[in-house]
Amino acid sequence: MCEATPSGGVVAAAPADGGRDGGFRVVVTGKGGVGKTSLTALIARLLARDGHRVLALDADPQMNLPHAIGLPEDRARALVPISQNRDYVQEKTGASSDAGWGLYFRLNPDATDAVERYAVDGPDGVQVMVMGTTVQPAAGCLCPENTLLAGVVEAMNLREREVILMDTQAGVEHFGRALAKGFRHALVVCDPTFNAVQVAVHAARLAADLGIPAVHLIANRVRDAREAERLEARIAAEGGFPFTSMHLLPYDDAVLAAEPSVTPLLADGGSPLLRAVDGILEVLARSEEEVRPCAS
Repeated sequence: MCEATPSGGVVAAAPADGGRDGGFRVVVTGKGGVGKTSLTALIARLLARDGHRVLALDADPQMNLPHAIGLPEDRARALVPISQNRDYVQEKTGASSDAGWGLYFRLNPDATDAVERYAVDGPDGVQVMVMGTTVQPAAGCLCPENTLLAGVVEAMNLREREVILMDTQAGVEHFGRALAKGFRHALVVCDPTFNAVQVAVHAARLAADLGIPAVHLIANRVRDAREAERLEARIAAEGGFPFTSMHLLPYDDAVLAAEPSVTPLLADGGSPLLRAVDGILEVLARSEEEVRPCAS
């Protein structure tokens, strides 16, 4: 049975017990430019204000999450992505891509100390860590940098009583099965445009294929009921998907005025946008075992 959310979507009914250890893991994905980084930052700040320990991981090549969360400009620009930290890559894998082709390196690096060494404290106590991406795309997936990033994702599974949010690029397949071992929610963000919906449905299927049990659609910048209807029609035209929940976030000029930081948006706790985001938080706070897909 499904119930309505404050954001205008539907979710599978489940007890709000917050998960087994009081924490949960969420990956945020979608087409570039649809607002996923701002949404990740808003969720991180709101959950931290609600008393959660929050770790925000930036795995998008553009690396804008520290700015969106509200780190001062100089601190945000000074952060070095883990994948570009040559000393750490070599320490953990025994090699770096600088060594050229044919190198040997560890395929299961221990990155459990990454947060303690490289995360920084942001507003409201949110911890922020920039993961980055591979520095030599031509090297393919099997390179020290990518192996280390997968190790960092796997290390997240050992952290307890903590909300972990990871902002990614359009796909989630670059982290492989590491995501499926601990990330129980995928927020697939789109806007009502044709290209964004195409990417969203594709990303949702990738997340499901990886074994992420709860895949939620976040439709951003929806101006009116006609756009909402057009969005639903476009999803159906792509073959549909049994999203665990669907949320409509209203268009808000204040987002553009506030960027890159979400801090000004938090000053108006009663805005329609924040009320809609609260609907997402209610879903994420539910037990991951009990969340089940609604009928498509």
